[in-house]
Amino acid sequence: MNATTEQMLIQKIRTLSPQQVAEVEDFVEFLAGKARKRAALDRLLAIAPALEAAGGAPLSEEEIAAEIEAARKERRTRKTKGSDADRS
Repeated sequence: MNATTEQMLIQKIRTLSPQQVAEVEDFVEFLAGKARKRAALDRLLAIAPALEAAGGAPLSEEEIAAEIEAARKERRTRKTKGSDADRS
């Protein structure tokens, strides 16, 4: 993004109500999350041929879902521990 576009967006945001700014922030977080997910998928797809060449058996949909849930649970645990440390 160039500086002119950035300044125009900042000026527009400054005219919004606090509620609207919160909505903009939520939308920006949504877009950032979407970009992170896409980047993670791209990284996974980039290593897929190497995994296949290594002779690993493909995962079933159930195994994939279990791996995703385990990663999410670990992330939630890390966030909770980080929040607990902030309160100390």
